[in-house]
Amino acid sequence: MGGSLRAMVLLCAVLAAVLSSCSDETSSTVASGSSGEALYQESCASCHGSDLRGTDQGPPHLSQVYASDHHPDASFRAAISQGSRAHHWNFGDMPPVEGLDDDEIDRIIAYVREQQEIHGLEPYPPS
Repeated sequence: MGGSLRAMVLLCAVLAAVLSSCSDETSSTVASGSSGEALYQESCASCHGSDLRGTDQGPPHLSQVYASDHHPDASFRAAISQGSRAHHWNFGDMPPVEGLDDDEIDRIIAYVREQQEIHGLEPYPPS
């Protein structure tokens, strides 16, 4: 089994175990879109890609430039809540993302970090 397929199977198994152990209240919260993945898809994917690989509107979050030793979680938090001036890419400044509370921002960051670990980081600048 390939590495990414193995990671996907493991992720599905973990998700199934977590969901099966949740109460009805927690399950409905996940289903209503409050998970980190759902929040990312709703608030970030239009620019950063549903697969975190970027679009013509924004850079990929799977780039090594977004490794935690270069852009720690506090950088992500600030970019989401306050916006960010363009400094690695030529997409223009990022406006703040409205309507997210601190807990939702933390879940988005956790999802991005999880995906970075699962998929690895791509070289910067991209080839």
